[in-house]
Amino acid sequence: MEIIDTLFGEGRELNSLQMSCRGFVMFFITLILIRIAGMRSFGSKSAFDVIIVIMFGALLSRAITGASPAIPVILAGLTMAIIHRLLGILSLKSSFISHLVKSRELSLYKNGKINEKNMKRSNITPGDLEEGVRIAGSVGSLEEVKEVFMERNGEISVVK
Repeated sequence: MEIIDTLFGEGRELNSLQMSCRGFVMFFITLILIRIAGMRSFGSKSAFDVIIVIMFGALLSRAITGASPAIPVILAGLTMAIIHRLLGILSLKSSFISHLVKSRELSLYKNGKINEKNMKRSNITPGDLEEGVRIAGSVGSLEEVKEVFMERNGEISVVK
């Protein structure tokens, strides 16, 4: 038991070795939790997926620094991973839940007309729209595209 105390310490008074050992173990625990949550949660940029990234970072760091006991932190992380996974599965089966959790795409521009209402909802300026068209559509202006969307993940997409 003394070797465990030497390597991992207890409470908030941790030395570099103890925090490093905790970080090592938490890395693999986090990897397992990511697998449970689903790899999509770290590959997408939707608000639904960003939430788990931020919360994992905030929560799991507490076990490394000794701010909270490790087992409750890991169980809270497991709970978050399971909730994220279940909401993802439910989103596949229900468009209502999908739109509730992940939002829906908004048309910002179509057939020569800017949709002011959706631009305001998306907090997009005309300059942002033009920039998005140049980046996503590889074209110079709105006149060269048929429709522009604000996608569910916050990116602008272009239909030429």
